[in-house]
Amino acid sequence: MATASASLDVGSVLRKWRERRRLTQLELALDAGISTRHLSFVETGRSKPGRATLMGVTERLAIPYRERNEILLAAGYAPAFPERSLEDPALSPVRDALDRILAAHEPYPGIAVDRGWNLVAANTTASAIVERFDIDPSLVEPPINVLRLGVHPRGLAPYIANLAHWRAHFLGRLAQQIAITGDSELSALLRELSDYPGDDGETAAQREIERTDILGPVRMHAPGGGEWSFFGMFASFDTPFEVTTSELALELLFPADQVTQRALEKGAS
Repeated sequence: MATASASLDVGSVLRKWRERRRLTQLELALDAGISTRHLSFVETGRSKPGRATLMGVTERLAIPYRERNEILLAAGYAPAFPERSLEDPALSPVRDALDRILAAHEPYPGIAVDRGWNLVAANTTASAIVERFDIDPSLVEPPINVLRLGVHPRGLAPYIANLAHWRAHFLGRLAQQIAITGDSELSALLRELSDYPGDDGETAAQREIERTDILGPVRMHAPGGGEWSFFGMFASFDTPFEVTTSELALELLFPADQVTQRALEKGAS
């Protein structure tokens, strides 16, 4: 279960979340059904918010479940959202759903990740593709961070033909996630990944094309020669009922051309 720091100032935390969402006190108060005066008193610590008020404000601010629990605990209330291990029997329907989706996606690669982009599950195609590349063994030791694996110079980065384009895309996606969650661990990950080289071997002309073009498929140098091309689908649970489930996401890759499709289908057979 989530725990909260004793030094957590509920009012200042709510104010930071409001500012992160670029809302005025008036806008948030109207949306949450409370007075602007009361919200101001809560943010300055002059008034202790009730549980119902906290639930309403954190809901309107779209604060992630994990952080909502921390705020409730800091205010002296019980957490509202359970947090379980994915191995907990109560989450067996979630595990079954992940397994069914990933298995049904064969022979195309698919993975599931948690909020920190750590690998939760992968189908056999995704595992087989990674195994065919010369990768630093430390990068595929649990917990496997798929963003680190993707952009690390001893990971998949040397095999991605349009690395600069896709590296910028995923770093931007990570930055957006940090803006939404305020997660310090994700901020540390972004700083780490930003230090990795990302455009070795690409000409200025190639980089200019990729800066101005619509985001196209990710292109990978195929083992044995040639090139594979993929486009992706990112999905999450629409009605999560606890912390772990709310932080899971699926990344499904599809062949973007017939060469890649035939290679994957041949590999499966």
